[in-house]
Amino acid sequence: MQGQADVPLSPDGIKRVKTWCVPKRFLEYRWFASPLIRAQQTASILDLKVKPEAAIIEMDWGEWDGRTGQELKDKYGDGFSERKKRGIDLRPDGGETPREVRQRVKRWIGRVSKSGLPTGAVCHQGIIRATMSLATGWNMINPPPEDIKWDAIHLFEINANGSVKINELNISLIPERPK
Repeated sequence: MQGQADVPLSPDGIKRVKTWCVPKRFLEYRWFASPLIRAQQTASILDLKVKPEAAIIEMDWGEWDGRTGQELKDKYGDGFSERKKRGIDLRPDGGETPREVRQRVKRWIGRVSKSGLPTGAVCHQGIIRATMSLATGWNMINPPPEDIKWDAIHLFEINANGSVKINELNISLIPERPK
């Protein structure tokens, strides 16, 4: 659980992002990025000019931050599995729930959508999962209702009433090789 720990991309992470390319249709978007260094590095490697945005920082995992799933199972035993069943209402010790992340993301989406400008975000899995939850009502107990690839752009549409819907998922950041 990296959460809000401000750690840079690993050497493998940097190598991976260097294989990505933002499709041309998104280059003119207005771009924001989480203020965490790993999101800022990703934006820089992708040559995106971004504005830092605190609302799209990763979920606060509290005391769970920096721990592996196995470490949490060892600490909490069966209680860890029971807590995971809370889905969107799971609260790590000293952290925030996915529902709270979703509300934070929803407020930000509402603010940026008022401009009517196409907008992109370099953010974290928790933010993408929160947006998926807004679009589908997913309670995060079961697997996501749609496959989410992490080397991809996920395009959501914001309606006039502020509701979110899926437009297109899994737009690859890995360029096709010539045949």
